Amino acid sequence: MAGVVVLGLDPGSRVTGFGVVAEVSGQARLVEAGTIRTGDKDMAARLGIIFSKVAAVIERHGPAEAAMENVFVAENTASALKLGQARGAALAACGVAGLSVAGYEPSKVKKSLVGVGSADKKQVAFMVARVLGVKDPDWALDASDALAVAVCHLNERRMRKLAGIA
Repeated sequence: MAGVVVLGLDPGSRVTGFGVVAEVSGQARLVEAGTIRTGDKDMAARLGIIFSKVAAVIERHGPAEAAMENVFVAENTASALKLGQARGAALAACGVAGLSVAGYEPSKVKKSLVGVGSADKKQVAFMVARVLGVKDPDWALDASDALAVAVCHLNERRMRKLAGIA
C-alpha cells in the first residue's frame, strides 16, 4: 500500500486504545482499531501485556510512525504515575521497533478533529468515524481516542509538509 501508516495510541494501565490509520493520496482510512485490556493483574504484568500487544500491532501493520497522547497530569498523582508507566510500556514497544513517536496534548487532538479542545469522547468518536468514512463504528471509546491521535498526527504531518517544515 502506498502512502503512510500511523499507529495511534491512547495509553492506560487497564485499557490501552490503539488505532492504525493509512493515508493514501490525502485520504485517511481505517486499518485496525481495538483495545488492549490488562485485567486485574499486578502492574508489572499489565505493563508487559501493553508492551507485547503494542509490539504485535506494530509487527502486523508495519506503521511508519506512531502518535500518542501525552500524560494528563491529574490531581491524583498515583493515577498519573500509573498512566505514565503504561505510556512508557507503549513507548518502549515503539522504540524497540524503531518508530518515532509524536506526543500530543488531549486538547490539541480534540481541537484537530472537533474544533474544540474540550470536546467529549462521544464527539471525538463521531468525528473520527466521519473522517475515516466508517458508518456505525463498533470500536470502544479508547480505540476512537487512539484513532483520533493518529488522525491528528496525519493532519500535523500534512501541515508541516505544506509549511516546508517536514
